Amino acid sequence: MQTSMIAAIYKNFLGHAPDWYKKTIIAFLIVNPILFMVDPYIAGWTLVIQFIFTLAMALKCYPLQPGGLLLIEAMFIGMTSPGHMMHEIEVNLEVLLLLVFMVAGIYFMKDLLMYLFTKLVIKVQNKLVLSLSFIFASAFLSAFLDALTVVAVIISVGLGFYSIYHKVASGKEFHSDHDHTSDDELGSHDLEDFRAFLRNLMMHSAVGTALGGVMTMVGEPQNLIIADKAGWNFVEFFIRMAPVTIPVFVFGLLTTIVLEKTGLFSYGAQLPTAVRQILVDYNDHMDKGRSKRETAKLIVQAIIGIWLIVGLATHMASVGLIGLSVIVLATSMSGVIEEHALGKAFEEALPFTALLCVFFGVVAVIIDQGLFQPVIHWVLSFEGETQMVMFYLANGVLSMVSDNVFVGSVYITEVTAALQAGQITRDQYDMLAVAINTGTNLPSVATPNGQAAFLFLLTSAIAPLLRLSYGRMVMMALPYTVVLTIVGLLATYIGLADMTQVLYDMHWIEHHTAAEAGVKAIGH
Repeated sequence: MQTSMIAAIYKNFLGHAPDWYKKTIIAFLIVNPILFMVDPYIAGWTLVIQFIFTLAMALKCYPLQPGGLLLIEAMFIGMTSPGHMMHEIEVNLEVLLLLVFMVAGIYFMKDLLMYLFTKLVIKVQNKLVLSLSFIFASAFLSAFLDALTVVAVIISVGLGFYSIYHKVASGKEFHSDHDHTSDDELGSHDLEDFRAFLRNLMMHSAVGTALGGVMTMVGEPQNLIIADKAGWNFVEFFIRMAPVTIPVFVFGLLTTIVLEKTGLFSYGAQLPTAVRQILVDYNDHMDKGRSKRETAKLIVQAIIGIWLIVGLATHMASVGLIGLSVIVLATSMSGVIEEHALGKAFEEALPFTALLCVFFGVVAVIIDQGLFQPVIHWVLSFEGETQMVMFYLANGVLSMVSDNVFVGSVYITEVTAALQAGQITRDQYDMLAVAINTGTNLPSVATPNGQAAFLFLLTSAIAPLLRLSYGRMVMMALPYTVVLTIVGLLATYIGLADMTQVLYDMHWIEHHTAAEAGVKAIGH
């Protein structure tokens, strides 16, 4: 039977995505213009919910296509403009350059990373100690690097482990070409256990990036925006956040211990003996067969790694440019000089970079339609500790469904305006800045929408291999979400004001004037 042209176009639309999914996206595209004519505000929130739906279904269809279609239509019907979307992209150019260059730079350091993490996994046989090592390492690195960079490292390592086991279990040699996405040749039991083990490490590491990322002004993009508007330097930012971030970090580690000991929320998965043996054999094979040139590569990559941390910690250049320098140094010193060899490094990051640009378009819709304005005005109506708590909660809830960079920058901009209008004092402003920063960073671990690092993990090549779906990520993040949110809330309500006063009395921090706020303001 011959296929009609309409049927052929429909079959091509979103490829092999489920039929119900295609029909849902078509329904969204039909409903949105009608809804926008009736009530632009409701239409705006509907678009945000629809975009979140495409993120939630990332394993059915990559969100770039359906999300992009929804955004293109939103621009045509007047929800926002290409100019405003371009402005949002320009404001977040550092984040995009970070993705394009830093993630690619990490690709050329994967030999060193595989060497270090293989040693760690083999030497540390206790799963609890290993989990704490991963979460601590992720937190430490995220305090100096952006969380996306750290997640890119962890993804690279996890993918390396998975492909090694898959290759050997399929009856091939370590250096053979192999498609690790096909499970036809494998027995399922060890593979499923190994997937569960890697899922545990991936989620511990992702949460670790949030625990470390909230502490310093370079940990997350919105931290930089908040610090800039408040006029805080690196040390002052860390000290002001400490009354909230230190207790949260301790309880985050305690949560890891409880989850690994009890096996709740699918944690506690052990590395199968057969898999461990393959990794041990791989390690021995690599150690024995390592030539002088390969050893030289590892030494050079270690030196580049030191340059990476020092360059980022001292802000010698923007994160993206340091990433570009890593690409140049790592490839030139490893003999990677062909264009096609360079291209492989960008395969992982560019689809996500395009998706993030679509996300910034949705952010432009949120601003143009004033979707957060009622919440912001309502929160500013409270006073004292209650106001700090409400800011923390409002930021937290919005960061669960929207990007925490956007939420943080919008809130700090509104609070800066309130300070300059005389509605709040400078000391109040500094406390609210702490509440905004912790509120956007901690509860946002609830969903992949809130943190770009989580979304990057969800849409990465490793997620489908480990069966790490949106729902599973939310479920595995739930205990961390509850603990981090509650501890952060209690620390904000009970300890923040008193501890900040103690820090003033000790002269660890000093009072600022209202004129200092927003002088070098950046953001939206």
